[in-house]
Amino acid sequence: MEQLHHFSHEHLLSLVQLQPLQKNENSDTEDEDEDIDDFVVEECHVGKCKMCKEEIYPFHLCYYSCNDCDYSLHKFCAQLPLTQQNHPLHPDHNLTLSDGYQFQDPGFNFGRIFDSFVQCHTCQIERKRFYNYHCSICNFNMDIICATIAEQKMDHPSHPRQLQRYLGQMVFSCNACGEKHSGTFYHCTTCYWFKIHLDFALLPAKLLIQRSTNKSFTHTHLLTLAYSFPQFLKRARFYPGCKVCDSGFISTFWHYRCDKCRYYAHVKCATSMSEAFMSIFMLPGLGKTSKNFKDDDHPNLIRCPFPNESFNLLKHLFINKGELTIERKIDGEIFSHPHPLILIETLDNGSVSLHDPVKRVELLCDGCVRPITDLPFYKCSQDDCGFVLHEWCTRLPSEIQDHHGHPNHTLVLWPRFGRSFGVFQCKICLLPSNGFTYGCMQCGYYVDINCAFIPDAITHEANPNHLLKRIEASPETYCMACHRYTIKNRSVFHCPTCEFCVHTKCALLLPREIRHRYDKHSLSLRYYAAENHSSEYFCEICEDEFNPEKWFYHCSTCASSMHTACALLKLHCERSIVPDDEHVFWFLNVKSGKTLEITDHPHPLTYEQGLSADGECDVCHKQLQHYVIYKCSRCKFTRHDVCWCA
Repeated sequence: MEQLHHFSHEHLLSLVQLQPLQKNENSDTEDEDEDIDDFVVEECHVGKCKMCKEEIYPFHLCYYSCNDCDYSLHKFCAQLPLTQQNHPLHPDHNLTLSDGYQFQDPGFNFGRIFDSFVQCHTCQIERKRFYNYHCSICNFNMDIICATIAEQKMDHPSHPRQLQRYLGQMVFSCNACGEKHSGTFYHCTTCYWFKIHLDFALLPAKLLIQRSTNKSFTHTHLLTLAYSFPQFLKRARFYPGCKVCDSGFISTFWHYRCDKCRYYAHVKCATSMSEAFMSIFMLPGLGKTSKNFKDDDHPNLIRCPFPNESFNLLKHLFINKGELTIERKIDGEIFSHPHPLILIETLDNGSVSLHDPVKRVELLCDGCVRPITDLPFYKCSQDDCGFVLHEWCTRLPSEIQDHHGHPNHTLVLWPRFGRSFGVFQCKICLLPSNGFTYGCMQCGYYVDINCAFIPDAITHEANPNHLLKRIEASPETYCMACHRYTIKNRSVFHCPTCEFCVHTKCALLLPREIRHRYDKHSLSLRYYAAENHSSEYFCEICEDEFNPEKWFYHCSTCASSMHTACALLKLHCERSIVPDDEHVFWFLNVKSGKTLEITDHPHPLTYEQGLSADGECDVCHKQLQHYVIYKCSRCKFTRHDVCWCA
């Protein structure tokens, strides 16, 4: 009936059709602006039925409403008869509909008014002034919710068969999330095990979510409610984690996911309105970023990651301060070099080229062992000598007082370490290096010149507007970049506000952009799975699948990705790749190719990184691949650096 005169209301009621909450998943439309309307809260709730006092939801499909006032009824409530005969829950006697104010009771005078709670004998729930069916013979009461149970059904996309409401308030494990809940449940009468709580049945089909604590949306796509994981993810080597709580999923439970990216969240995490960091039903970009520090308190704050591979702490500290005047020629002896150094301001003569991995040109500074990609720089006056320095590496102080890793003694600048080829292991980043070092000979403490100037605090793009302070880590400290735990008492950058933590070398040695000869475009550092990339991730260098939850380099134009370890390759060792358990390329601070004549061998030796083709060490007989080695190009002499004194 399109219109109805109902005894409970003085005005005419009209039938209103409701649209289903879920859209057709086979629809061809991709207009996200239209999808946004699907999850606005006000449009998902019509109001309450005046008879049963329960919500009218879209899955009810239609309801009766008054055009003159705020009065609505469920369709099944509006069509209830005044008298029920042979009701399945009380088949012996007729039941009479009462409005809860008065009904006949055999223990009292007929027509006495009751203004108290009436208990339903079916669900055992007491309600005050509530429509119910009453049997005057046996004083049986049944509220209209229980009386209409057979009509209260829903078609839900999570299950192929129609779901029916349970009688009363129940406590069950919900098949949507796997946890126990109390309240209203819907179940399948055929699949006895399938039960979902009403709150999960009403989850919006699409929503927007923010990931971090700063109230700014970091994932711009709509998330879609899904009821199981795709088959390819069930077989994936790296199973995704929830972007909110960082814990795993059970594939049979519901979740929200982005159909364009590898972005997943538990349904409870994605819709937890009580959490301060969670906000749904909003358009992207409406939130404001909150900072936990003042800029005036940190005037020289370093903002990571650095723009490119050539930029480092030294450039930040010295090149913009104007402390020294650029000289055209300096004495090489102050850097333990036998020849004078000339300032190169142009490349007109063609005698030297800037570092360019795409063109297979390598030019590494002998001080900081970083690529030289800009002018000016210093070069040895002898054309056959490969000694070069960044301009800012000539400004290093000769001593450092009160270094955080060795505060008791002064650290002295050593342009050349005492051992053969000048190789040492930095006490801060634990990486081998043959660049300049600051050291204390008394204690045998040496650090590379980059780690010598690690600041007390930084900010990082991966956790914007939160100050990261340098602390000495405990073994339980977990790096968000490499997903590895930290060696005790090693420096890390940590945010006490959100517990974000990153190793100092992950923060300082991974630039924002790099160039690699395997990709004609620049690759950007990514902290999460890239948008519009829903498939698995494979490294273009080592061809191994990797977990996009770890930081990696990615080209959106070519859809190519690389491990951070593989992307930071020097040209001379591009065929030897450190496995993915090394989050920073192990030989990042090593300049190979130098030769040395020794008395124990008739030919000059070259300092290199070991390749698989180099075989075994002639001392320890272990593989040379991935290690620093000495190699003779004329004979088969090869030896680990650590085995040199053997």
